[in-house]
Amino acid sequence: MEGIGFPDKHYLSAAEGWLELGDSLEAARELRRLSPAAQGHPDVLDIRWRLHAARGQWDSALDVARLVTNVAPDRPSGWIHQSYTLHEMKRTQEAMQLLLPIVEQFPEEGIIAYNLACYACQLGDLAGAKIWLERASKVKGRLPLKEMAREDPDLVPLLDFIKHL
Repeated sequence: MEGIGFPDKHYLSAAEGWLELGDSLEAARELRRLSPAAQGHPDVLDIRWRLHAARGQWDSALDVARLVTNVAPDRPSGWIHQSYTLHEMKRTQEAMQLLLPIVEQFPEEGIIAYNLACYACQLGDLAGAKIWLERASKVKGRLPLKEMAREDPDLVPLLDFIKHL
């Protein structure tokens, strides 16, 4: 929340807390309290994206995710949000094409490789999905990755592979 002053920092924290509690109505109320100057801050936009995603408002979520990539292209969250949103909109090939060029820009972000595994799996490229899962496990660690992957409906075709990962 660097660059966000009070009371905006307080409102943003409250919005995030409400989202974690599953109350998107209160989260939206807190976001409306932010000053106009804070509205375009990447931290605010990230929370705004989470709000739209929680509500399944994928068109709005995509607009916000694109704004994050424009305002802060060096932040992985905008790219991750944008690709995830495209995937949720059944535009998985676009999601994959968006992430592929930036995967080397953020090598420490295991979620990028993980999402690429999900997208590859859903597009029928099981061999590619396995490679991306292996790469993600090197960043995230095998055990946390296995736990997440076992529960992911996008990776159901790879459950046997995931067990032995």
